[in-house]
Amino acid sequence: MNLMQKPRMRMKPQALARWTDRIMRCVLWVIAIGFIAVLLIFVGAILKQGWPVLNLGFFTKMPESLDAGGGIKPELFNSIYLVALSLAVSLPTGIGAGIYLAEYAGQGRVLRFFRLCIETLAGTPSIVLALFGMIVFVQTLGWSFSLRAGAMTLALLNIPVITRVTEMSLRSVPPDLKEASYGLGATKLQTILKVLLPYSATGILTGVVLAAGRAFGESAILVFTAGTNVSSRFPDFRLTAPGESLAVHLWYVTSDGTLPDAREIAAGTAAAMILVLLILNLGVRFIDYRIRKRTR
Repeated sequence: MNLMQKPRMRMKPQALARWTDRIMRCVLWVIAIGFIAVLLIFVGAILKQGWPVLNLGFFTKMPESLDAGGGIKPELFNSIYLVALSLAVSLPTGIGAGIYLAEYAGQGRVLRFFRLCIETLAGTPSIVLALFGMIVFVQTLGWSFSLRAGAMTLALLNIPVITRVTEMSLRSVPPDLKEASYGLGATKLQTILKVLLPYSATGILTGVVLAAGRAFGESAILVFTAGTNVSSRFPDFRLTAPGESLAVHLWYVTSDGTLPDAREIAAGTAAAMILVLLILNLGVRFIDYRIRKRTR
């Protein structure tokens, strides 16, 4: 054995931690850039195919069933109207349920039971909800294929998402804020309305965007509940009117095959859906910015 052999150099723990941090940061940056690149390629490919179809007439004409040159005027209206109706039901229900789970349910069997119900509903496939909506709203209640049947079924799709996001947002509020509110003499309800909800508004708005986007792009539920037809009136705010949406129209055009320009109509419809979702996200981000500016 060579007694003069030099000992091996070992990296210090601090240097190893720094290198590990740098490597993980690079890996995360690569993942983020790759995700953004995939998203841009996806959106760009859809807009490239559909952009030549998008014009004023495409948004203002009624759809055609046999001839070329139809538009998406009633489908666009129905999509936005269905999202608004479903959020009118699911938003107060989901936020109320999230407040109850975060502030009133406590810890125990009740909380676990409610959470199990919410997670089960959140994991239910949309086709199962579609069958449920058709059996309950369309057949049992006699609502037929209508906007109200589609909106109520979409609300069942949105409620667990909004509930879970609201609960997690409220639980992320620092305990010091709650204690300071109670120390100033505020009641529990005043603390929730004046402190917790404004502080967690960003997270709740994120849940609303996710729910609205999912409802806007849903097709299986609306095929079974809102139908594949549109009203002859425009705009038709009647809840009993049929409510074919953009997603259903996209599916119907590509599967029916009777339109001579079905491919162009489908591309334009997909591009219109992407643009509406982008506008929705930008609008919600603007609202979030205004809330943040007001609460500073």
